[in-house]
Amino acid sequence: MKQLSLFIILLISLGLGALKAQRVVIIGLDGFSTEAYKAIKHPHIDNLFKDGTLSLTTRPVMPSVTLPNWTSHLTGSGPEEHGVTSNAWTLQNHSLIPLDKDAEGFYPSIFKQLKEQVPGVKTAFYYNWAELINSINKKYIDELSFQYKDGYDSNYNKAISFLNTYRKDPQLIFLYSVHTDHAGHGYGWMSPQYINAVEKADSAIGHFIDKLKKADLYKNTYFLLITDHGGINKGHGGTSMQEMQVPWAITGPGIRKQGLTEFHNSNKNTAMVLAQIFKIKNIPKAWTGVKPQGVFK
Repeated sequence: MKQLSLFIILLISLGLGALKAQRVVIIGLDGFSTEAYKAIKHPHIDNLFKDGTLSLTTRPVMPSVTLPNWTSHLTGSGPEEHGVTSNAWTLQNHSLIPLDKDAEGFYPSIFKQLKEQVPGVKTAFYYNWAELINSINKKYIDELSFQYKDGYDSNYNKAISFLNTYRKDPQLIFLYSVHTDHAGHGYGWMSPQYINAVEKADSAIGHFIDKLKKADLYKNTYFLLITDHGGINKGHGGTSMQEMQVPWAITGPGIRKQGLTEFHNSNKNTAMVLAQIFKIKNIPKAWTGVKPQGVFK
């Protein structure tokens, strides 16, 4: 009888553990520079990452443009490995052959690793810059949503619905917006319009987090804030510090509560951090990113 009781307790324990599915939400703001992070008010971002780790000295990969950097975030590699060297890259039209590729010709992404190594994982990719998905194999993504004309509110709502639907499953949510970058190109980095775009993004993040808390989806969820590059005047792509220094932040279970701290970091390290969170053991041999020291407890 005593053994039976212990067995029942064990089953209940395992069941409760299953409810604590691993959730990771990546918040991506295009063109969000360290200069902007320091100068613009963003109380909701501050509150979200106050119990985590923040770097303001993370380096983009070169060139400091959009598609190479977001590809690096999601593939643990630089352009010299994944072959995405410009925003014009497509699977059918590129010059640099990647070091590795899947059956369809795509460089292996974190989404591929999750689908192959994490049972029951659900993945989602929300974006509003059409070319962003070009370097990622869609077959490893459960929900893919593109919002037109720099819109992002619909995607934020879809992300909440997805998180709720699959709350008992491991999840990786990539939630991206390009409106900050477009404000920089249209009016200049650190212009009033750019500042307003960042403030609107912060407000949207605040509403998003509030809804997650009300739906009991906030606790035990990892959050990352990442970007691709900074900017100078109305452009980017060069090697100035305004372009080549960006914020990178993470919070969640097992993440050190140290606030702003300096450590060597690159955009190509993000996938390695995700691999650590999801306990992925088989890392693609072509990946060159590393797990930043001091982020995990």
